[in-house]
Amino acid sequence: MLDSGLLTKFVDPLPRIPIAKPLGTQNGIPFYTISMKEKFQKLHRDLPETKIWGYGGRFPGPTIHVWQHQPIHVLWRNDLPTKHFLPIDKTVHGAEPSQPEVRTVVHLHGGVTKEESDGYPEAWFTHHFNEVGPYFRQKVYEYPNIQQASTLWYHDHAMGITRLNIYAGLAGFYLIHDVTEYSLPLPKGEYDVPLLLQDRSVNEDGSLYYPSQPTPPIETVNPSVIPDFFGNMNLVNGKVWPYFEVEPRKYRLRLLNGANARFYRLSLSNGLPFIQIGTDQGLLPSPVLVHELTLAPAERADVILDFTQLKMEELILLNNAPSPFPQGEKPDPSTEGVVMKFIVNQKRKGMDQTYIPPVLASIPKLEESSSIQNRKLLLNMKPDTYGRSIHLLNNRLWSDPITEAPNLWSMEVWSLINVSKATHPIHLHLVKFQLLDRQPFDRDRYEKEGKIVLTGVRKEPDLNEKGWKDTVRANPGEITRIIVPFGPYSGLFVWHCHILEHEDYEMMRPYKIIPNKE
Repeated sequence: MLDSGLLTKFVDPLPRIPIAKPLGTQNGIPFYTISMKEKFQKLHRDLPETKIWGYGGRFPGPTIHVWQHQPIHVLWRNDLPTKHFLPIDKTVHGAEPSQPEVRTVVHLHGGVTKEESDGYPEAWFTHHFNEVGPYFRQKVYEYPNIQQASTLWYHDHAMGITRLNIYAGLAGFYLIHDVTEYSLPLPKGEYDVPLLLQDRSVNEDGSLYYPSQPTPPIETVNPSVIPDFFGNMNLVNGKVWPYFEVEPRKYRLRLLNGANARFYRLSLSNGLPFIQIGTDQGLLPSPVLVHELTLAPAERADVILDFTQLKMEELILLNNAPSPFPQGEKPDPSTEGVVMKFIVNQKRKGMDQTYIPPVLASIPKLEESSSIQNRKLLLNMKPDTYGRSIHLLNNRLWSDPITEAPNLWSMEVWSLINVSKATHPIHLHLVKFQLLDRQPFDRDRYEKEGKIVLTGVRKEPDLNEKGWKDTVRANPGEITRIIVPFGPYSGLFVWHCHILEHEDYEMMRPYKIIPNKE
């Protein structure tokens, strides 16, 4: 593995992600074709080209822009090789030797779609043959786009190898716009910039490094799934420590943590605050000023940075989140602790007439009294048959019978009881929800006696969490309560931890929304 400290920072400009274009329309519905391909791409000026897997043959994939209530169809096609270039643990459920090594299925994270287009982990397709003949290598997904303006993302979700496929490069932005949001005087066009934050490690030849063994190694399993992965360099939009030359004006930045397991706790080197205007599922009720911004894997934050008073100045985006979060080691301030640089050196193109209104969106508060069920769900660990510690949801494996089966249009409170030592970002497919509160309990006593003993009162969410969410940080030693309206579709979906090494190895469960009887 290459020592990332040998690479010079801020020598590559921030890539602007290309925009996906439809090939045409079918019955008035725009139709896209996006192929997954193996390519080579420069991640840093001083590195050889790196083999990646990308949507449209690039990393990140092209950004898909859509408007509310304008459905689209996307043909996702697997044109990847038949052999994976990263180490596969074939003891993992869904990745057994009988399965093709290269399997893909696309999940629109945060998307409201029917089950057939959700990206169920076992609904994969592949460029591969079996003894009978070829598997299906492509599938058309239907995206109705019936939700409000929001920053979503699409990524691979294949059973047992999601961590490897996303690490190889299979991720991209999906931005939904609506008339209400567009009428606000926020930065638009070239001043509305998606930023995909990820970490990677590479070998000296530029190839992606992903460990085949945990530390200490598992002698009986090789390759073996690892507890989590943390790269030694940060990438933004596919570049290592890029720089972004900006004008002295306001910019809208759509921040996405697309890392496997790394949390980001972001700040700016000169103390400039973030003005957060949105979260996972759209705008917040009102802007929130934050000097530090925490993003778990899969969380998004829509922020404004105001560079108006910063002519000819440089700012570094920093990260001080421990890994694992929150109990692990602080990042090296010279490598993992650095994300990118902003350089305010461009001439302003006209007057900046944008501003941040005090009211952004009307978000109805979901009342706990409307809930018909309170599910108490444990986030716990146990050893597997090889002695490895694995994370579980409510002490169950993926293959166990479905236990969460809410009725269509019902409202439920899910109490996530985290008895482990790490924060788990919990994501529910299809639905959006609101965070009610968090309450501490004595985790040490739970380990000794198996009892949940509360040690404090319920604490309301932070101001920048008081919007619609689809991924929530469930902290260790806390009960995190979310209230969830289940709809608008019935069918089979999943909920899981979005630390990819956890979800690949059993911290994922199917759930089913039961249709109402007519």
